[in-house]
Amino acid sequence: MIPAYICILTILKKDSASTKHYIFMILSFITKKPYRKRLLFSAGFSLVEALVAMGIFTVIGIAVMTFFSDIFSFSKSAQGQLQIQQELQVLTRRMSAELRAASQSSVGSYALATTSSSTLSFYVDTDNDGVKERIRYFLQGTELKKGTLKPTGSPLAYTGSETTRSMVKNVQATTTPLFSYYDTNYAGTTTPLTQPVTVSSVRLVKITIVVDDNALIPPPAIIGTTQISLRTIKDNL
Repeated sequence: MIPAYICILTILKKDSASTKHYIFMILSFITKKPYRKRLLFSAGFSLVEALVAMGIFTVIGIAVMTFFSDIFSFSKSAQGQLQIQQELQVLTRRMSAELRAASQSSVGSYALATTSSSTLSFYVDTDNDGVKERIRYFLQGTELKKGTLKPTGSPLAYTGSETTRSMVKNVQATTTPLFSYYDTNYAGTTTPLTQPVTVSSVRLVKITIVVDDNALIPPPAIIGTTQISLRTIKDNL
């Protein structure tokens, strides 16, 4: 960045009388000396006074630029927060719809396959072709991913590699697990089942996703949460 005093000195070298006029008036205001139409470094203003004035202009310029930079950063951060919030809403709605439709697999396995604090897998027909896919939501580092495995062969078997995709990044570990599980005794404030969870005991799943791209600075983390009762195996929920 070019210092303000160099810019002003450059301007003064030009032949614009009006430009010099306004600059001399500003210098007069700062130094409390009367304005005279004479050269910058004549008796009207000393070199020190001129440099002090230039320094003040520089400080003011930096302050103004910092102010607008902060506004831009805040606006960008707010837009990012809103986008994450919208993504979490879409994700939790999708996970809820899939879990509510979970049922026995195409080979007769129980509707839920894995029920850990960071991994949840179950069977559901996501593409309405009469065959149940195995859906797996799992946390890999700070990224929540979704894996899909379609049974193949005759007879059908869930073998081979699943296709995976990233669902949301910057997921933070907290005292509340990503997946919590409850049995038929759930009453709203019931303590979740302890790990390892017996899949046949689960009647309700609570999902809590905490997203924060930098936990050390504001803004605070965004939390997406939902709870889903399993329609096909629920008892009293």
